[in-house]
Amino acid sequence: MKAIIPVAGAGTKLRPHTYTQPKALIPLAGKTILSIIVDQLQEAGINEFIFIVGYLGEKIQDYVKEKYPHLTTHFVYQNDRYGIGHAILLTREIVGDDEIFIVLGDTICEFDVKQVLEKPFSSLGVKRVDDPRNFGVAEIEENGTAISRVVEKPQIPKSNMALVGIYRIKETSFLFSCLENNIQNQLTSYGEYNLTDAIECMIRNGAKFHAFKVQNWFDCGKKETLLESNAKLLKKFGSSIAPDYQLENTIIIHPVSIASGCEIKNSIIGPNVAIGEKTSVNYSIIKDSIIGSFADLYDIVLTHSLIGSDTEVKGESRSLNIGDNTEIDLGES
Repeated sequence: MKAIIPVAGAGTKLRPHTYTQPKALIPLAGKTILSIIVDQLQEAGINEFIFIVGYLGEKIQDYVKEKYPHLTTHFVYQNDRYGIGHAILLTREIVGDDEIFIVLGDTICEFDVKQVLEKPFSSLGVKRVDDPRNFGVAEIEENGTAISRVVEKPQIPKSNMALVGIYRIKETSFLFSCLENNIQNQLTSYGEYNLTDAIECMIRNGAKFHAFKVQNWFDCGKKETLLESNAKLLKKFGSSIAPDYQLENTIIIHPVSIASGCEIKNSIIGPNVAIGEKTSVNYSIIKDSIIGSFADLYDIVLTHSLIGSDTEVKGESRSLNIGDNTEIDLGES
């Protein structure tokens, strides 16, 4: 069993943060999006990973090699972004005939990975949504889990069960044949070669897929939903405060995550705040926010804010979305 994690996207909805770091490495509840995914699969016994990288791919590679030196890892570059289907086809030689477990690089869900691995059929993660038109959709047979059809972003959905971005594929040769056929015949959906279309090709030709429902699906696609996911995951993981922090005249309202080397004085932190390593905070109030590493915050009021690394912010504000390597002075002139 090999895990495939596509992380080649540019993360345009999270700019300016994704100008300088991949979306998968944005901090979330004291971890990163990528580490939450890898840890979940690793705990289920998967130890070989293929990362499909592109934009800022060297940062993904450096991060994985430093944090997970014990794993068997491969890095495949997708220089031209033609869609997830195209990305998966690039892994064909590495995968061989092994079964694969695909998790999209911005997909964090709560589900039993071991239970999915034990299923006799290929399986797709699903979650009921109010408006399925922006998702791949699975049509499930009545009173069962067998999937009869999958459609990418249907304009008139026949199901409200959205594909969450988790795919356990047993017949990998079959999948790669369908992907290759779609690309050779330029069969696209919304201008891209989609994995959904290849899975539909497999279903039409006799492959069996079953659906499994995920308990929670944390959206990491844009600032507002990323902050909501941060709050939910902090409640799930609980507070995490590094032992070498420096607190002085400061109130902590849990849950929070404070990384190592932070210096926090004369402030109120929390709830639902994640702070990266070696960040300095003084005379500030911060809640419902994510703060990057090596940031310097002084005399600031932040709520529902996403602050990048190596950032200096002074003054007073309520909501900010600031990328890395930025200096902002919000004081009066």
